[in-house]
Order: sequence, then structure tokens, then C-alpha cells
Amino acid sequence: MQDILQILAKLDWSPLYISIKTGIVATFISFFLGIFAARKVLKASGRVRAVIDGILTLPMVLPPTVAGFFLLLLFSRRRPLGILLYENFSIKVVQTWLGCIVAATVIAFPLMYRNARAAFEQIDPNLVYAGRTLGMSEMRIFWTVVIPTAGPGIASGTILTFARALGEYGATSMLAGNIPGKTATVSQRIAMVIQDGDYLTAGIWTIIVILIAFFFIFLMNLISGKALRSDKKRW
Repeated sequence: MQDILQILAKLDWSPLYISIKTGIVATFISFFLGIFAARKVLKASGRVRAVIDGILTLPMVLPPTVAGFFLLLLFSRRRPLGILLYENFSIKVVQTWLGCIVAATVIAFPLMYRNARAAFEQIDPNLVYAGRTLGMSEMRIFWTVVIPTAGPGIASGTILTFARALGEYGATSMLAGNIPGKTATVSQRIAMVIQDGDYLTAGIWTIIVILIAFFFIFLMNLISGKALRSDKKRW
């Protein structure tokens, strides 16, 4: 017990701060992009929808290292996009915190998109038709009718997206590297201390991550439970 307390006292908390900051920004981006993409895909025709849906969902089924390798090729300063960003806007993605955000967003985005799409598909079309009958604009219907109705599904997607972004490892390692105090996340820190044979520190970090993950799962279940009870009251 004394050894654990000593490790906690000397523990560098920067990986946790970096992971949380990365998770928050990646979730914010994925939230709006996921809702926008889900809405657009639902309006697309059958074949076009299938192709776009496959592309948007692909990062969820690919190994994170494969996605990270693709991002590394895309944003490398030896590639056209990387050169364009750096020479014209002084934006460097590889081995920077921006790289952490990009990698986490790409990997976590499909969870937000799939949950938002599933939530939109469950909405009763009569609610939308009623809004149009009342003379409401499409934008107002979307934000005052569609989003509140799909709220529980969107909330669950947001929580899952944050949890996934928080624990991202493979793509982040490929694109952002493992620079202490800059791009080193909790997942990378656990891998590093295990390589050094420090299993006690790795265990402490693992417990911290498990507690955080459990909190978000509990939060998601709490939101889903409230939505279910609300539906039962309506019936």
C-alpha cells in the first residue's frame, strides 16, 4: 500500500490531462460532424447511402494502426496535403497534439455517426410532417423536433465517442507519436511502463482508466434508463 501511495505522489498526470483534452475536443468535433453526416446520409438514395455509410463507418472496423498509417501518409510533410498545411498555414499534424485530436476524431467519429443515424431512423415521420404543417422551417424542425426526440441516442453516442477518444492508442501512436507532456496519452503511458517492466505503475494507470470507463458506461446506462422510463410513462 505504501508503494502505491509513493507512486501516486510521484505520478506524472500529464498523460491523463492530454487524454481528457483530446477526448473533449475530438468529441466536440465528432458530435457536429456525426449529426450532420447522419442527417445527410439518411436523405441519400439507396446505393449512394450504402457507399457513404461504408466509408464513414470504415475507421470503426479497421485496425487503429491501419487508420493511423493512412493518416500519417495523408498528413506527412512529404505529402501534398501535409506540405500545403505547413507551408501555407504553418499547421503541423504529425507529432503534435493536433495529431492526437485528428487520430482520436477519426477513430471515434463512427460511433457518433452510427448512434445519431440509428436515433434519427427511430423518429416518427409524423412529427416532422406536423412541424411542416405548422409552418416551421426545416432547420427549426431539425433542432426543436428531431434533435430532442433523438436525444437519448445522441447522448449515448456522445458518451461512447468520448470514451473511445479517451482510450485511443494505435492511430495516435502512428500519427502523433509518444512525446512526454505533449502527445503522450494514458494508453501510450501504460504501454511504455510495461515495456520498462514497471507493472505496478501500469496497474495504477489501468485502474484509473477502468474507473473512468466505468463512469461513462454508468452515465450512458443512466441516460438510457431515464429515456426508457419516459417512454413507458407515455404508453
